[in-house]
Amino acid sequence: MLRLSQVKLRVITLFSLVLILSACSDPLPQDRLNYAGMWQSHEMALLILADGSVSYKRLKNGGTTSINGPLKEFDGDNFVVGIGPMATTFTVTEPPHQVDGQWQMVVDGVRLTKVEQ
Repeated sequence: MLRLSQVKLRVITLFSLVLILSACSDPLPQDRLNYAGMWQSHEMALLILADGSVSYKRLKNGGTTSINGPLKEFDGDNFVVGIGPMATTFTVTEPPHQVDGQWQMVVDGVRLTKVEQ
């Protein structure tokens, strides 16, 4: 059985590791700055910051999926979020573009609109 001090040490170590790894994101490349912003639909919210931080939440089939982490890389129009082998690729079938004055893109089959701030 673990003593309370061992549990606290493990929690502090894990928290420290998460903080260090979250600082590993690289800023968005200049040619990808149009990906930055808050993107939304009825079932999905995707926040991409210029510093490379990503926050994602999707409602689907009665459940919620969420991811928070650094943007690792772009693969064509797609982008990869996560650290090491714990990464997720977001499939972008329509990169950011304007439609009637609003920015839109399609990620994982969902049309998102950029929320102006």
